[in-house]
Amino acid sequence: MWIADNWKDYEVIDTSSGEKLERWGDYFLVRPDPQVIWNTPKTNKKWHRPNGHYHRSSKGGGQWEFFDLPEQWTIHYKELTFHLKPFSFKHTGLFPEQAANWDWFSEKIRNSGRPVKVLNLFAYTGGATLAALNAGAGVTHVDASKGMVNWAKENAASSNLSGKPVRWLVDDCVKFVEREIRRGNKYDGIIMDPPSYGRGPKGETWKIEESIFPFIKLCTKIMSDNPLFFLVNSYTTGLQPAVLSYMINTAVVSKFGGKVESDEIGLKVSSNGLVLPCGASGRWSREA
Repeated sequence: MWIADNWKDYEVIDTSSGEKLERWGDYFLVRPDPQVIWNTPKTNKKWHRPNGHYHRSSKGGGQWEFFDLPEQWTIHYKELTFHLKPFSFKHTGLFPEQAANWDWFSEKIRNSGRPVKVLNLFAYTGGATLAALNAGAGVTHVDASKGMVNWAKENAASSNLSGKPVRWLVDDCVKFVEREIRRGNKYDGIIMDPPSYGRGPKGETWKIEESIFPFIKLCTKIMSDNPLFFLVNSYTTGLQPAVLSYMINTAVVSKFGGKVESDEIGLKVSSNGLVLPCGASGRWSREA
C-alpha cells in the first residue's frame, strides 16, 4: 500500500463504527467512512467534541452539524497551501491520501531534466495540479465544475504558484481530450481522478465502468513521444488495483512499454498505527 505519511497539518486520529476522527490543521472533524466496518471504543475526547460532524442519513446523503468551525480555513502540505470548507456529501475540498501520488510524480518531474507538460483531468480543487507546478511542470487543469476550477485557482494563489505555467479550463474531460487529439497537442504526464458518475458542463454523462477504459485508450493518443508518467485514481469499489493494472497494461504499455504498478492508497491512524485504505491508484512510468 502507498501511504501518505508526510502530513503535518492532517491526521486520521481514530476510526470506529463507520466513522473517522480527523484533524485538519487546528480543527477536528468526524466524518463517515464506508471502509470502517469495525467497532472499537471511542476513547478520544474529540469524538464527542469535534468542530464538525457529518451525520449520514439512512435515506442517503446526510448533513453537517457544526461546533465552532469557520466557513473556510487553510492547511499546508510541504510548500502547498489548501483552502478547506465543508460542503455537501461530507467533503472538505481535499483528499489527503493523494499526497502519496503527489510525491511520486513530483520526484519524476524534478528528476527528468527536461520541460514536462502535465494534463490533470477531473482535476477537482487542484491538489495534483499544485504539486506538479511546484515540481516544475507546466500544467493543464481540466474540470467540468467552474466552482472547483475557481477553488483550485485560489489554492494556487495561496501557494504562490499563480505565476507558473498553468491553464485553467472548465470543460468536459472526454471532449477536451478529443479536441487535443485534433489539435495535435501532446503531454508528458497524464493524471486522471474520474468520478464513479458525473455530468459535464453541457449534461454529458460519465459512468466509470463504461467509460474509463475507452478514455484511458483515448488519452494515449495525446501522450508525447517520450512520456514520463500516467496516473489513474479510483474510489470506485469495483476498480481494484489489479483492474487498474490490467487497463493500463493493455492501453499504455502496449504502445509505450514501461512498467505499471497498482496498489491501494491509505492514511495511517495515529491512535493505533494501522492504515486506513482510501482508494486505489495505478501508476505507469518508463522506468524498468
